[in-house]
Amino acid sequence: MARNSLHDEVAVVAGGAKNLGGLLSREFAAGGADVVVHYHGDHSAGDAEDTAKAVREAGRRAVTVQGDLTQVSEVRRLFDTAIDAFGGVDVAVNTVGMVLRKPILDTTEEEYDTMFAINSKAAYFFLQQAGRRLNDNGKIVNLGTSLLAAFTDGYSTYAGGKAPLEHFTRAAAKEFADRGISVNTVAPGPMDTPFFHPQETPERVEFHKSQALGNQLTQIEDIVPIIRFLATDGWWFTGQTVFPNGGYTTR
Repeated sequence: MARNSLHDEVAVVAGGAKNLGGLLSREFAAGGADVVVHYHGDHSAGDAEDTAKAVREAGRRAVTVQGDLTQVSEVRRLFDTAIDAFGGVDVAVNTVGMVLRKPILDTTEEEYDTMFAINSKAAYFFLQQAGRRLNDNGKIVNLGTSLLAAFTDGYSTYAGGKAPLEHFTRAAAKEFADRGISVNTVAPGPMDTPFFHPQETPERVEFHKSQALGNQLTQIEDIVPIIRFLATDGWWFTGQTVFPNGGYTTR
């Protein structure tokens, strides 16, 4: 049976400095894992250090790694750093993403390329490197979006850029199965984070709330336990996309 404990395991959390990734890094440490906290830019460096400090205060080891994961060499360096620091990797979670709400008719080529680089390309090569570098019986979790199961306007490059994750996840689950590595995508509803609100008007925020249980947006505290489950006792899930969204949408 695959391992189902975080104790003495090593977790790489892409986008692990703040918001969902930051809380997840702390939760993994509380479960007994050492954590590699990835962050993208200088503006997140302080958050990454704060998260690493919290991991150490929980009695575990932490290292921070800055990198642009749309560059394959940077994805490779992230896993190289994890292995150099801790000797291996057992859990890899990719929370990296970028949200854009914009009509198709107004979207520029540059915006399209940026959105697909962050939401699709980075995820693909994160999966590739995780598949190459994880220990046997490892766990990989991608962050998708419930918009994959919604029929809405404005999010063509965001939902479109995330859509390939479902196929990447299924393909990787098959290809990595002989090593006992599970691969899943968690696709939350609109999350109450700084990434979501700038894209919407107050009226649309209220509409999104009205579509979910309890008239609320998805909270990061609702998603972290699901990812932890997939990284531990939920190891028998693989190749799946799950939609924790309070009934915002179903499929």
